[in-house]
This record gives sequence, C-alpha cells and structure tokens, in this order.
Amino acid sequence: MMNDARIQVFEAHQRSRGIELEAVKQTLKGLKIETPSWGYGDSGTRFKVFKKAGVPRTPFEKLEDAAQVHRLTGMSPSVAVHIPWDQVEDYGRLREHAESLGLRIGAVNPNLFQEDDYMFGSITNADQSVRRKAIDHLLQCVEIAKAVGSDIVSLWLADGTNYPGQADIRQRKHWMEEALRETYQALDDDMRLLIEYKFFEPAFYHTDLADWGMAYNTALKLGPQAEVLVDTGHHPQGTNVEHIVAILLDEERLGGFHFNSRKYADDDLIVGTTNPYELFLIFYQILAALRDDRRPSVQKTAQRIAYMIDQSHNIEPKIPAMIRSVLNVQTYFAKALLIHWEALSEAQADQDVLRAEALIREAFEQDVEPLLQVVREEMGLPQDPMQAFFESGYLEKIQERGIGGASW
Repeated sequence: MMNDARIQVFEAHQRSRGIELEAVKQTLKGLKIETPSWGYGDSGTRFKVFKKAGVPRTPFEKLEDAAQVHRLTGMSPSVAVHIPWDQVEDYGRLREHAESLGLRIGAVNPNLFQEDDYMFGSITNADQSVRRKAIDHLLQCVEIAKAVGSDIVSLWLADGTNYPGQADIRQRKHWMEEALRETYQALDDDMRLLIEYKFFEPAFYHTDLADWGMAYNTALKLGPQAEVLVDTGHHPQGTNVEHIVAILLDEERLGGFHFNSRKYADDDLIVGTTNPYELFLIFYQILAALRDDRRPSVQKTAQRIAYMIDQSHNIEPKIPAMIRSVLNVQTYFAKALLIHWEALSEAQADQDVLRAEALIREAFEQDVEPLLQVVREEMGLPQDPMQAFFESGYLEKIQERGIGGASW
C-alpha cells in the first residue's frame, strides 16, 4: 500500500484545481502502448551491433520478453512484428503463443530496405522486377496480418536518392502509388494501412515519402483505410510535431505513432528522455480532440490511434529499456489528463496568452507519481514495475540464452 498521506495531499490539490480524478484514473487504465519485437533483439548504429547475453533468439522468445513488460505495466498487450525479422513457418502457432502469454500480435511491418535488390529503391526502383518483388512482399505482409489476427500493416518506405538527376522523382511517385494501391486493395474491410514518413536517411538527396504532407496525400488517394503514422524522430530539427498531430486529427487521418526520443536525427532513444514536453504536448492535442463534441468523427479518429514504440536499444538492456519507455509514455499522458480544460477554454476565448500558457505548463509540472501508484494498485500491478522486474529473476533466467540472439 502506498503512502496514504501522499495520495491524500495529491487528491486535495487536484480538487483545488477542479480536476475530476476518477475520470482521469479510468482513462489512464485504458491506455495501451504496443511494443516492437525488434526492440527486444540486438540492434545497433551504422557502426556496430553490441551483442548481449539473454537476447531472444526467435520471435517466440521476443514475445516472452514482451509479456514481462505487459505483466508489470499492464499497458502493453500487443507486440508489433517485422517481416522477415520475425518470419516463421507457422503464423498460426505464433499467434497462439502470443495469446498463451496474454498478448496479441499488433502491427505487421514490411521490410523493404535490407536486401541487395533494394539498393536503388524497392517499390520505386526503375527495375520492374524489383518493384514486383517489393509489392509481393507487401502483399505477403497483408496475408501475415490476417493470419495473426492483426488489423494494421505499418509501412516505412526507405526509398530515395542520393544525388540530383539520379532518378525521375515524379515517375517514382507514380510507381509508389501503384504499389500501395495494390496493397491497399488486398486489405480486409477492418484493416488499416499506416503510412510512415521520414525526411532523410538512408537516402540523402530526396526521400520518396519525406514528410507528413506526402504521406497524407498518399493516404487520401488510397482511401479511408489508409492513414498517417507519425514517428517522433522522423522530422527536421525544430519541427512542431504537435502541430502536425493536430492537423492530421482534424483531417481524420492520424493512424498511429512510433514513439521514441531523439537529440539530433532519428536516434530512436528511450521515449521522453530528450524532449518530454513535446510528448506531453502531443497528448494535449489528442485529448483536446477527444473532447471535441462538435466533431464526432475527429473523436473517433483520436480514439483509435495506435500508440506504438519504435526504438533501437544499442547499449541499454532491452526489457528494462522498454519498461522505461512505456512508463514514460504513461507519465506524460497522465500529466496531460490534468489540464484544466474549462479554464484553458476561457483563457483562449479571452485571448489571455500568459494565462493559457500557464495552464498548460501547470499540468506538465504536476507530480503524477501518486496518481500512477494508485492506478497500478487498483489494477493489481506492482507500484514500481522496474524494481519488480529486477526482483523477478527473469533477467537471470534468460542469461541461459547466451550471446548471439536475434538482431537486425
């Protein structure tokens, strides 16, 4: 049982601010954050992969590690997979294994960037046979999603060029649209295609899907089952990501997130470690959309956002790093839930700039640890999931896997 005096002080303070804590707690309990299978394997920089003992050797062991995160946090019941990194002979068996662990398979991610044939692009390659190979892989991933019970295919396209004149940019655009149209048509009615963008890397002159506008335009052309995925590390420095979030919400095309953290480029660091205020402000925009009774369709878009983590754990131990990311997302989501919406609306109507900014900052500065501990207690979870993991003995148990597990 947590410190009763501390939670009483917290509750009294929130009442004085006009916050209804029961509604906040219920919303927190419904937060779900998908973890990525590749985040449990060895990964690295462009220079080296640092191998660690205990890393899972198969997709089945990745699921077992992911189950530990969900067991301790109560927030991560689904695991994204990457094909062919997680390719198996029997996807029905993989699905059954996930379900036996209290999990489900989440987004299926095609890989169009690691084969020699894709040096000059995959679905935008000038070679028709390479384009056909890439499209067939996309279609394979749609069928895998159906087999594992997933309703999301999440595509990041690495295609681009390094030099002016290297390729016909407009022709590549048409090839891309043709490939995605064929993929889209293979979806079941309850499935979604999430289109991710990135402004550079691995290509350095132009990227075929470089920003949210290109992804949005592509999704519009495909149809209502195509939406945009925002990776928080995929923007130029200084980009107002929460502005992008607000626009995509209003256009009813925000499909999901890949949460991570970055200082310089696509660093894929633990969520919330570099710019936690940005994470908080993203949730501010989402919660504002959920409260927009004038636009039920926008509310519906906000309700079905797929919150996913995409990280490259180079030097960190895998499972604790994932736990930390999940807890950080929960923390800044909780802070956003403590915004005083009525007072903010009044300040905005009065055009009181300082008051409006102060109300947002006030919520960000709240200590939500007492709230999170109460929520965990009510959900039957450990109050300190990280400590509980290190005390569980699981880390020692998986050392028998040795070094040389799955990697990129």
